[in-house]
Amino acid sequence: MIENELDKPRLLLVDDDETFCNVLKSALEKRNYEVLVANNVKNGILLAEQNLPEYAVIDLRIGHESGLELVKKLISLDEKTVCVMLTGFASIATAVEAIKLGATHYLTKPANTEEIINALYKNVGDSSVLPREQPFSVKRLEWEHLQKVLLQHEGNIAATARALNMHRRTLQRKLDKRPVKG
Repeated sequence: MIENELDKPRLLLVDDDETFCNVLKSALEKRNYEVLVANNVKNGILLAEQNLPEYAVIDLRIGHESGLELVKKLISLDEKTVCVMLTGFASIATAVEAIKLGATHYLTKPANTEEIINALYKNVGDSSVLPREQPFSVKRLEWEHLQKVLLQHEGNIAATARALNMHRRTLQRKLDKRPVKG
């Protein structure tokens, strides 16, 4: 018996890492999802408008674009779309914004297929999560502050650099580095 495509939940996967997309797409298809893949925000929006997904897994940083824009657009198309934000550049500011915009979960890379699928279906908070034992390091606090100011200036590097009284290239170098752990 041939399985009907209509029985499969539709998932939009948007990440600029094509290898990651191919591997995750294959793993999700084996778990009975219809997976649509885009490698930039524009194509993600086009796919979503043509084939409204029930689920979305979106990278926070897609090239030089923000996946937050895509979360906002998906929720405006259908507020029932379950969006999971996935990132290797986690910050408190972007996690808060992702949730405010409608994402239901925020995962840091590397995340495996099971963690991603679990996040798609986890729609309640977990009160057993413990707060950090140690405060963030100064470098981590700097990273968090840069992310917060960048969000306040809607991702505009030049405006953020002016607000921070920092040279634009210095800010760009700091933002291109992965955040320190703690």
